[in-house]
Amino acid sequence: MKHYLLAGAIGTLAGAVVATQFAGPLVAQETGKNASIYEQLDLFGNVFERVRADYVEQVDDKKLIEAAINGMLTSLDPHSSFLSAKDYEDMQTTTRGSFGGLGIEVGQEDGLVKVISPIDDTPAAEAGVKSGDFITHVNGESLMGLSLDDAVEKMRGPVGSEIKITILRQGEQEPFDLTIVRDTIKLTVVKTRIESHAVVLRVSTFNDETMDTLRSEMTKSIKDAGGIDKVTGFVLDLRNNPGGLLNQAIEVSDAFLDKGEIVSTRGRKPEESERWNAQLGDLAEGKPMVVLINGGSASASEIVTGALQDHRRAIVVGTKSFGKGSVQTVMPVTSDSAIRLTTARYYTPSGRSIQSLGIQPDIIVEQPQPAKVEEGEENKPKSDSKFLSSEADLRGALNNDSISDDERKQIEEEAKQVEATAKLREEDYQLAYAVDILKGLSAVSFHADAVPDNAKPAVTGEDATSEGAKKQ
Repeated sequence: MKHYLLAGAIGTLAGAVVATQFAGPLVAQETGKNASIYEQLDLFGNVFERVRADYVEQVDDKKLIEAAINGMLTSLDPHSSFLSAKDYEDMQTTTRGSFGGLGIEVGQEDGLVKVISPIDDTPAAEAGVKSGDFITHVNGESLMGLSLDDAVEKMRGPVGSEIKITILRQGEQEPFDLTIVRDTIKLTVVKTRIESHAVVLRVSTFNDETMDTLRSEMTKSIKDAGGIDKVTGFVLDLRNNPGGLLNQAIEVSDAFLDKGEIVSTRGRKPEESERWNAQLGDLAEGKPMVVLINGGSASASEIVTGALQDHRRAIVVGTKSFGKGSVQTVMPVTSDSAIRLTTARYYTPSGRSIQSLGIQPDIIVEQPQPAKVEEGEENKPKSDSKFLSSEADLRGALNNDSISDDERKQIEEEAKQVEATAKLREEDYQLAYAVDILKGLSAVSFHADAVPDNAKPAVTGEDATSEGAKKQ
């Protein structure tokens, strides 16, 4: 997640000015600390000169210093690092929505490159790379011992060129190879579809385009569905969404909330804490929502999920999220390079930090593994005989003349929608589960509204109190 701040450098300078206003023991103590720091810097200088003079091969001074800086930062946590001119440019490109590569978001765990999530409609996703996979080799060369940036560099190459990566996957008895053709990755940040009157909003990443695209795609989908009154609810699909920009996560959360806190960040100093609140206005107009997450949902995805879950605005379905609850600030240090430094943790509205814990769904739904089918047996029926399945199949069954053609047409249309959802279970069980939840909520709401006011029991007197509620 990139969170661009300018207050850091200003705060450091201000601290230096204030420090000069004190005298006595505090100054002496500070002087002692500075002397120790200077001794350590002298140590670094001595080692640097020794390497330059005595290493078996001549070294590039610039690369050596950048490697030292990167080593200092990567020793802090997996997300802090030095961004060279090329890395800094690549980072800015990925937040704008188009770049070259395989189409995976990766991190590092126990010295191995771990796939946080494959990006939709990219070579990696089409080749079958999954969230949680470990990449051990590239073109037969081991990635063990390399920094994450160096490992990523091994995976880069010209568009159209082939790369063979070796995958270590939980549940597989041995590693296996995947051959992928590199391509220009054009991020489709939001895709929409309508499933059984539910609008599915698939958000694949949080970059500069996410909120604007989400707003326009929602407007189009609601119109295609026949208006908001025809929509049973919304599914916000954040599965395998590795995150992105903090401000976009806040805007997407705000899009479905009318009030209340969205997220807060707490840094090393109390005065650096920040809090963001929702403004009036709900793009979904109060319709029920389901958020889909899995182990590839990280960072900004978890901010949105946590906000909607804590405010009871959405039911969260799927499996536990990745658990990245820290904020990185990208700070330029030269005209063409920067450092990415972890500066804060973020907290959901209820005050929980999900760092390393992830967000637990309200309803855990695993995605079933596709059953293995023998070649040539995919669509072959076990019997050619037709068997009776309903009253209408009985010879001489009575016709139903009590309904009109329009009513019959409506019944047939509703049956098709149910069949479509059942078919969806084979394609995407978690999404079908989410659609069924919205359908159920819509049915409950419909039947509740259908009860005449004079038929609803009145709640008065003692029954309206909490004591009365305890008796139920």
